[in-house]
Amino acid sequence: MFGPASIRIHPTFTTIKDWSGHGKPDGIEAVLEVQDQFGDPTRAAGAVRFELYNFMAFDPQHRTTHRLAMWTFSLNSKDDQVAHWDTAARGYSFHLDFQKISSKHQYVLLAQFDRAGGRMFDQINLEPADKAKFHGEGRTQHAPINAPGHGGIY
Repeated sequence: MFGPASIRIHPTFTTIKDWSGHGKPDGIEAVLEVQDQFGDPTRAAGAVRFELYNFMAFDPQHRTTHRLAMWTFSLNSKDDQVAHWDTAARGYSFHLDFQKISSKHQYVLLAQFDRAGGRMFDQINLEPADKAKFHGEGRTQHAPINAPGHGGIY
């Protein structure tokens, strides 16, 4: 009942990163959340595979057919679990080294999690670093001064 039911590439914590500090991206830090049937994060044993593709806007799968890179990881031992578990993110963290990555391009990252009970999939679009993350109006509304609880005269 509380075992893994789905996976999610965490949209906030998964980003293109510069680990070496030389001002150029080195790859992707991918955070994979394994969820139980209630949508809560949980741990699980299995094998993880990530695939990276260029983004293609007008394709139904939003990706090119040519895979740019692939990474595989094991989560079957205690050492694997300790090495990849991120307590703050409540998921597994992976460094996906890819020197050719650019923070100016859009990519599609796929994840596959194989375990004894089956296979789970997820994908996320990695947006360029300079693209705005919020597209709302960005304005503030204030309650009227004479509204109850605002110290005005009623």
